[in-house]
Amino acid sequence: MRDVLHIPFNSEESVVIASDNSGAIGLKEEDAVRVSYEMVSYYSFRVAVMECMAAGGDPFAITLQNFCGEEAWQALIDGIRKGLAELELAGVSITGSTESNFSLNQSAIGITVLGKTRENMCESIYSDQTRLAVIGVPLVGNELVEREEEVVPLSLFKQICALPEVVTMPVGSKGILSELNGLFLNKVFTETEIHTSLNLLKSSGPSTCFIAVYPEGKKDEVMAIAGSYFYELRG
Repeated sequence: MRDVLHIPFNSEESVVIASDNSGAIGLKEEDAVRVSYEMVSYYSFRVAVMECMAAGGDPFAITLQNFCGEEAWQALIDGIRKGLAELELAGVSITGSTESNFSLNQSAIGITVLGKTRENMCESIYSDQTRLAVIGVPLVGNELVEREEEVVPLSLFKQICALPEVVTMPVGSKGILSELNGLFLNKVFTETEIHTSLNLLKSSGPSTCFIAVYPEGKKDEVMAIAGSYFYELRG
């Protein structure tokens, strides 16, 4: 089950809507994690845009809900634009609003990404020919600062998303196993039957990794693109 909405737009296209929010992360004194607002919006945008693209959406618009104060607006926009640049997405409109009547003690934002698709996404069927991998490592909180080099690049995600016969699913706060069990109509995995060096239950925060599903014949191609970010899941 994907965290997106598919809304029919016309006889050929649908609009894909994906969103993410962030709380207690930023530059306010009572924030749990202290990082720049550019970093806050970059990672929140990352979650929403990966969800949108994994569901077949071609992003065309973004909305930003800012509860950090007016002074944070430009940095938040800069973080979104950084993500767009990594994905080489041009012409994507950005709009939004700032809560300026009241000041919150902690930072908070919400980001929504809208995309168009001609695809009819449906849940996959698991078979003996299905192969699974995680691209990237699940990281959360201060790990994003301390181990930033292990976060899978958006440009790499875009490449693998574009491969025929490959299905992707960003991993969020519920962890790899939870996302894996939302992918297939006919298969539910337990932690003990999946063999990998990664923690299957750990939060992946702002989608620092994603699941790739592919047939055996695509393994070499996926591995070549993913490089050191590739972690096979073996049943």
